[in-house]
Amino acid sequence: MRIAQIAPLMEAVPPKLYGGTERIVAYLTDELVAMGHEVTLFASGDSSTTANLEPGCERALRLDPTVRDSVAPLLAMLEKVAQRARDFDVVHLHCDYLGYPVLRRAGVPFLATLHGRLDLPELKSLYRVFSDVPVISISNSQRGPLPEAAYFATVYHGLPERLLLRGSGSGGYLAFIGRISPEKAPNRAIRIAARAGMQLKIAAKIDPVDRDYFKAEIEPLLAQPRVEFIGEIGEHEKAEFLGNAAGLLFPITWPEPFGLVMIEAMACGTPVIALPNGSVPEVVEDGITGFIVGDDAAAASAAEQVHLLDRTLIRAIFERRFTARRMAEDYLRIYQDLTSG
Repeated sequence: MRIAQIAPLMEAVPPKLYGGTERIVAYLTDELVAMGHEVTLFASGDSSTTANLEPGCERALRLDPTVRDSVAPLLAMLEKVAQRARDFDVVHLHCDYLGYPVLRRAGVPFLATLHGRLDLPELKSLYRVFSDVPVISISNSQRGPLPEAAYFATVYHGLPERLLLRGSGSGGYLAFIGRISPEKAPNRAIRIAARAGMQLKIAAKIDPVDRDYFKAEIEPLLAQPRVEFIGEIGEHEKAEFLGNAAGLLFPITWPEPFGLVMIEAMACGTPVIALPNGSVPEVVEDGITGFIVGDDAAAASAAEQVHLLDRTLIRAIFERRFTARRMAEDYLRIYQDLTSG
């Protein structure tokens, strides 16, 4: 098939550091190419891909201090996609709804994977207008706040099978990885680790919007014993960080649409300790790939039991449920359904 993948422009594909959506676009695109399909990736010019790259800007917008309007380059790229739409059998959007108006009129099948939160009230009226656009949810729980959207399927994220390998967990510490923000609850992770009497290592980025939160709520806690703040880490550092961890703390306080870090940990054989919010019950198998807990006390108790879980089995479940090949096969079935009418 001739497939166009349309990425956001804030990060490269894959990202140089933090970034979930662009990472998934990279894995999906390269897997489709490996399966023999003709794929064109519309993304930032500093992206790395086995597909044909059509740059929408010179480099990722987050890393370009001269950029003041991040929407303008994206709209310009979407217009180019619409102009070339007849070159493709299907167009796959990963940048939410900005491409709907132009692609609706392009006369080519298209779909959009919804990577973000859907509990924003403004989205209801928008999806009533675009009720004909086929969208893909990344978990079933993600759909709850927005029944107005035309859901075509749920496709769980996947990672390249050999990207991360099973680790030993010999570091004995608990890991927190991702982003410093109230909904990710790093402060709760610190409390849980302290309650369990275990070391906590935090590998996370701090967005400008969350700097005040970090200064006021998190930084004072970093002086506690057995807490180490590493900062943002790159893809090449995750295998060691997650593989050596005894367990991953995922104490989210919001309806997480998917939570890529959970399957990254599982790829390393590392158990996940998470609260039952958002996609967690769909991703974590309680008592097998981790523990789903209701409060800090239960999380601390679970942290003391992670060594009892079988890291080889956790890795095997990752290989069955969350590889990039499985994800690409799921999307191919959807593409074929769309193009067959």
